Amino acid sequence: MKNILIDIVLQRLVIGIFILFGVSILITLGVEALAGDVCSAILGQAAEPATVAACQAKLGLNDPMHVRYGNWLVNAIQGDFGTSLANNREVSEQIGKRLGNTLYLALTTAMFAVPIGILLGVIAALYRNSAIDHIISTTTLTTISSPEFFLAYILMAIFAVKLGWLPAISNVSPSMGFLERLQASALPVATLALITVAHMMRMTRASIVSLLASPYIEMAKLKGLTPGRIIIKHALPNAWSPIIQVVVLNLAYMVVGVVVIEVVFVYPGLGALIVDAVLNRDLPVIQATAMVFAAAYVLLFILADMLSMLANPRLRHRR
Repeated sequence: MKNILIDIVLQRLVIGIFILFGVSILITLGVEALAGDVCSAILGQAAEPATVAACQAKLGLNDPMHVRYGNWLVNAIQGDFGTSLANNREVSEQIGKRLGNTLYLALTTAMFAVPIGILLGVIAALYRNSAIDHIISTTTLTTISSPEFFLAYILMAIFAVKLGWLPAISNVSPSMGFLERLQASALPVATLALITVAHMMRMTRASIVSLLASPYIEMAKLKGLTPGRIIIKHALPNAWSPIIQVVVLNLAYMVVGVVVIEVVFVYPGLGALIVDAVLNRDLPVIQATAMVFAAAYVLLFILADMLSMLANPRLRHRR
């Protein structure tokens, strides 16, 4: 079993390296396709052509795209992501300061969303086709169908503007205590939690309901076990594999999909950093941030596969 898991992880890592390489190329081509460059963004539309040309020459923007990409790739492999074209600061330094905030947002959201999502899924399966099931399912479907920014502005209008309980702008700093930081980031955490709880609840419910027609569940019913005991003792343990998949993939979403949420609440994370970099056409920052997002996604996909195979040994023989 151990050798099989190691082989699968190595295969996934090799695929992940090719994915990262492809992402870096797509990001570079996408930024190059945008109108203007970092010099035009910094100096403005009224800048003299000679001033813009001098800026481009200083930053090496006159070199062919493949030359600049090749130089960046060689340095990135060695752990050097270069300096920002917009402010001449080390890219690694900027990402390091923001990465902790993004991870805090994702992990705090997971701390609330994972148990609530699984619990609601179990309740919906336990009382399936009842009023409780319909209320939970309708609410989660509405949440999934709503755009992230719409939910964010609704929560902001209610809890920040109307009630005044929470700040609309999430100013967090390393000097804050846990409770103070939690209050400052409560609205972005709540927005992410609403979306992820809905996904986890629906997957948990679907997995358990599909197992309730299994022969061993029918046998448990014939023995006179209560529905709650049947679900918790017999159905839920066999539903862990797909639940683990959706939990880990939602963790990936919480790390990678925070861009809109961070921009809405002016949260100082990687999402806001990459948006600012795109506006300034700051290619090194965009490339490095995109690599962090892509690497997080790849690693969490591998983790999801590993945990699913540990929870369900039959999956090891399908690879």
